[in-house]
Amino acid sequence: MDTNHIVNINYSENISPDTGYSEIVKQAVLSSLQSENVDLRCVVNVLITDDQEIRRYNKKYRDIDKATDVLSFQMQEFKHAGWSGRGNIEIDEETGELPLGDIILSVETVTKQADEYENSLEYETVYMIIHSTLHLLSYDHEDTENEKIMQNRKNSILSEMGYASDK
Repeated sequence: MDTNHIVNINYSENISPDTGYSEIVKQAVLSSLQSENVDLRCVVNVLITDDQEIRRYNKKYRDIDKATDVLSFQMQEFKHAGWSGRGNIEIDEETGELPLGDIILSVETVTKQADEYENSLEYETVYMIIHSTLHLLSYDHEDTENEKIMQNRKNSILSEMGYASDK
């Protein structure tokens, strides 16, 4: 299935762009969409930022005044988690693309977490981007059952990408 999804990656002005890091982020999004059998051309926007900026987003949109690792802003309606649960999706009439959502990642927090969990920065980044992409597809971890389902999907995608998934 070659859908040519679009992953737009931007860096906040105080973070130096890194093409290697961008490629890791892009591959994590694309692998997640492929694993979920997303068969419409989707657009996912990713902002790589720091703790100060993600804290502002967290405060503004979630009323939580602290930095976090990643935020997901879903743009489509799903009846249940996963691509099969898509509901009244809104395809851009001009481009024929489906705006799936936005991800904001604090490389600062992800770096701290990688150290804390004794993971590589690459692994921690991939893990968080998969997590966030699954949120765009309506997966959540609001209760034990949903958390287990989401964790299983993350582990499966990590494995498909060649990463050990013992977390």
